[in-house]
Amino acid sequence: MHMKLNNKTILITGAGGGIGKEVVTQLLDKGSKIIAIDLKQEFLKILSDELKNDNLNTYNLDITDRKSVANTAKKISQKHKIDGIINCAGIIQPFAKVSELDYESIERVFNVNFYGTINTVKEFLPQLLKRPEATIVNVSSMGGFLPVPGQSVYGASKAAVKLLTEGMYAELKNTKVNVSVVFPGAVNTNITNNSGVKVPSIGTDTKKIKMLSAKDAAKDIIKGIEDNKLYIYIGQDSKFMNILYRLMPKYATDLIAKQMSSLINNKER
Repeated sequence: MHMKLNNKTILITGAGGGIGKEVVTQLLDKGSKIIAIDLKQEFLKILSDELKNDNLNTYNLDITDRKSVANTAKKISQKHKIDGIINCAGIIQPFAKVSELDYESIERVFNVNFYGTINTVKEFLPQLLKRPEATIVNVSSMGGFLPVPGQSVYGASKAAVKLLTEGMYAELKNTKVNVSVVFPGAVNTNITNNSGVKVPSIGTDTKKIKMLSAKDAAKDIIKGIEDNKLYIYIGQDSKFMNILYRLMPKYATDLIAKQMSSLINNKER
């Protein structure tokens, strides 16, 4: 099975920047029609101004607001027949241990990453089930299958996205809706600023981290969708750590903990 994306109408959350913006750009090049959703109106305006494409429609929406999602879904459904949704919207938590993290930050991360994903899926799934071919793509994280100290709540929210997506794959197996979950490793995006998170100074350690470009990440996501893959691992780090964590979970956990130690123990937050 190979999903053709030209002439398909795809809804993308978190479309105003990072991986989401690159997915929008590349799908438009493939002949898709795009419904771009983002919390920030100014990002959507920049997107429209840069791309100048009649197949791009933008909607300013807070995906954590269930009523707003339902209302916007009705508006979109009156104008478009959605063939797929790609949930790229996500935020990280402040770099802190669980013991130092306030409840407001915990709830915010889960509201965006997990409930935001659920809200869009629930609203558009009935329409997707009516299409001759459709797709749901939820972006998790390498931190969704591998514990990362200092990002434990973020990881828990992305693990919830992982298991939700796997469960939906099983539930929708006998339908025309394909389901994929994406695990990006280190990708060069502006997620820290967009999450309102300050990154502690870790000196030259950042130079050791090889980051994949958002452009390359988007390219790999789209190929995974076209190939109807359930699991889409983005970046060599994600692919390698997936294998290592399956074979030696404690060793992999200790390895990540060692790499993250300078970040979570630095108090210049």
